[in-house]
Order: sequence, then structure tokens, then C-alpha cells
Amino acid sequence: MAEAVDEFRDSLTGDVLVEGDREYERARLCFNLLIDRRPAVIARCVDVDDVASALAFGQANGLDIAVRGGGHNPAGHCAVDDGIVIDLCRMRDVHVDAEKEIAISQGGATWLDFDTAAQAHGLVTPGGVVGSTGVAGLALGGGIGHLTAQYGLTCDNLLAAELVTPAGEIVRASEGESPELLWALRGGGGGLDKRSASWDNSAKEAG
Repeated sequence: MAEAVDEFRDSLTGDVLVEGDREYERARLCFNLLIDRRPAVIARCVDVDDVASALAFGQANGLDIAVRGGGHNPAGHCAVDDGIVIDLCRMRDVHVDAEKEIAISQGGATWLDFDTAAQAHGLVTPGGVVGSTGVAGLALGGGIGHLTAQYGLTCDNLLAAELVTPAGEIVRASEGESPELLWALRGGGGGLDKRSASWDNSAKEAG
């Protein structure tokens, strides 16, 4: 495994951590500190190609796979003993198109990242009530927040998503491309490889 990890580390743009590396102990922690799992490998990805490579590495080596977006899930689904964690903590960019009132969020972004970017343009969308909650994870689970009564669930405002399939393909789901996949993503739950998502800001002014 050590040789395979070295080759994987050389192929990834992001970081690869194993037990004994300086940042491993911190990187393996979940939001719920009662969850104490020790992955064999943590891949801190920086782009979609890294995510696809990490997934392929896990499959090739027979490892259980967990995906960490915001890492906020209380059940600890973002970590796995003796497997690989595809960690998106370095993929937290949120870009807001104020004219179209759409935000594009990477898979590791939190609601603090999202709200900071959106509110700079006076925009909001239904999201979590805790800033450290992951954007992608909340949407995959449905998403209840302060604006739900007025504007629906987080998943109701999901316009499109880009993801890596179990076959390693990078696909886009939207009303025009793979609409059934988009429907499934809206509240479909965890266990999906998340990379980025596009969000409707509801065309509402904050405040």
C-alpha cells in the first residue's frame, strides 16, 4: 500500500495524508468529536480531476470511500476506518453572478462561505442555520433553514450540479442535462461524490 500511496501522492495536485503525517490527526476529525475514525488515506482534492483520481485510487485498492464536504454530518459519514476520505476542504470557492442571481459553490464550501459571497450582492437562498454546515451536504439532505417557509428547501433551489460518478465520469445534471439525476440529487442524501453545485439565489434582496 505504501508504494501505491506514494504514486497516488505524486499524481494528485492536492495533498495525500496517511497516519504519521503532520496534518493527519487534524484532517481526520469530524464535526462530531465522538466519531473517532482513522482513514488509511485522506485525499485533500483541489479540483474535479483530483476527485476522480481519488475515487479511482480507492476503487483500485479495494478501500471503503467517504466524501467530506463541510464535514458537519453528526453521524460522521465524512470519515471511514481504514478507507479513503475524499476531502473537499480545499474546494471552498463560491462565485456569485449578481446579474443572473446565481451562485456556483464548490463541494467543500460551508454556509458561511456561501452567505458571505451572496450577501455581498444583497442576495440569499435557503440554507443552514449553522455557518459550518456544508453547502453540498445540506442540499443533498434536503436543507431546512430560516428561509424555508418563504422560499422552500435548499434542494428546491438547486439548479445544476457537477459530480463524479462511480464509473469515474465527470457529469453535469441540470434541467437540460440528465434531469432525472438532478431530481435524485435534490434531497437524495449522502454517499454521492460531490464537486460543485449551482444555486438559485431566489432573486431576493437580503434585509
